[in-house]
Amino acid sequence: MDMRRLPPERARRTWARARSGTAHAARSVRREAAEGWTAARRAPRRTVVAETLAVVLTAALGLIPLLLMRPDRPVLAVLEALYVACLMPLRRYRPVQAVLGTGPLLVGPNVWVLAVIPLIVLSATRRIAPPRRAWRAAGIACAVCAALTITGSLIVPGAWVEDLAGNVASAVLLVLLPALAGTLLGRRRPLVSLLRERNTYLEQARSLTAAAARMEERTRIAGEMHDLLGHRLSLISVHAGALEMAAARKAPPLAGQAELLRTTAGTAMEELRDILGLLRREEATSESERDRGTREDVSALVAESRQAGVAVELDWSVPDTADPSPRTRQSMHRVVREGLTNVLKHASGAPTRVEVRNRDGGIEVAVTNEAPRAGRSPQPGNRSGLVGLEERIALLGGSFTAGPLPDGGFRVVALLPSRPNGIPTAAVPPPPASEPAGGRTVRTGTRPPLSTEVLTWPRVLGAGCAAALVILPTATFLIILLTTAVLR
Repeated sequence: MDMRRLPPERARRTWARARSGTAHAARSVRREAAEGWTAARRAPRRTVVAETLAVVLTAALGLIPLLLMRPDRPVLAVLEALYVACLMPLRRYRPVQAVLGTGPLLVGPNVWVLAVIPLIVLSATRRIAPPRRAWRAAGIACAVCAALTITGSLIVPGAWVEDLAGNVASAVLLVLLPALAGTLLGRRRPLVSLLRERNTYLEQARSLTAAAARMEERTRIAGEMHDLLGHRLSLISVHAGALEMAAARKAPPLAGQAELLRTTAGTAMEELRDILGLLRREEATSESERDRGTREDVSALVAESRQAGVAVELDWSVPDTADPSPRTRQSMHRVVREGLTNVLKHASGAPTRVEVRNRDGGIEVAVTNEAPRAGRSPQPGNRSGLVGLEERIALLGGSFTAGPLPDGGFRVVALLPSRPNGIPTAAVPPPPASEPAGGRTVRTGTRPPLSTEVLTWPRVLGAGCAAALVILPTATFLIILLTTAVLR
């Protein structure tokens, strides 16, 4: 159209529309470039490296064979190789445009780029939802291939029927079949995701059920201990108080022993309350539990044993700068208390030594007593306290030994790590955080999953197997096509 023959007003409107269309196209290109750059910056480094490598390999596949076998139209073949390299990253961020862009490749002179078309279509259609959009894009690509074939036959006369038949076969094998496989895999992905969600949901439900049952049993045990032991210890404390008052009036030398009996019963009541509190809650230890295992706490245990008539010496060589974990301190308290209790029961009056010192990056706690005095009859025992100590220390990653000495004494030794690696598992594990992984969101199972009819392994596996079977004709066709190009 000659703009000089148009009226001035109409010519200005035509020029304005042309400039507006050009500006709109330029803005669209800039917007697409900006969005692509933003997506590339936000993508994980691994994804960027993989996409860059895929583009380089695609360009190499389309360009290197041209050096060995010169095509009829080399410039167009080079442009086609560069064009397919540009389509490769689009399959991830613009899958519909990537599928549409494969149409002109089917009629180009570069036969080597045909090997990349199924990969682009397969990868792109997996990301298109719903599937009808993928089929629409694949159909448009095949229509573009047919239109270009007919247009080319009009420009360059020749056997256009054979060219059209060959390009139609290429479109079916290189576009439609990979699109079918991609849609099958695209359906498989949400099924696998939902199956993972169901598994996470059921794991959390199982953990909550186990925690509730465990808490109910602990509450029942705490109630039984409170009703039975609490009542008996209260009676012992009351009678010990009365005995102390009576001994102060009638037998002053026994007043100290009676006072020790009363204070020991009170301490037992406090420890019972701490144990009941621990049974009734899952977490934090009480203040008294955190204060155990210190030098003052072990010294108090030694002082109580001395009041009970045991000659005990304390050798504490751990520096004050050392800061063992609360679990290690609790175990130190338990070892010393169990060792001194065994001395009172089985070797009353025997000289005893309590040693706490650093060793091999940990803390060694030892309670050693000499042979019991003659005439003393030891109380029977079942070694349940030592077995419990061994289990506790094994959970911390330490070592425990207990046994008689050649001179008739007995020694209890525990080597405890200052900072145990093992952390006791919580009753209810926290749900995994949702985070992007490879461009998709990982479900955490925070809502009930769908019905069982949707999530079945035959459907999940069947989608992958069917996709593999669909790809077989495409692979066979590509092998034959490339072999023919090489032999020609």
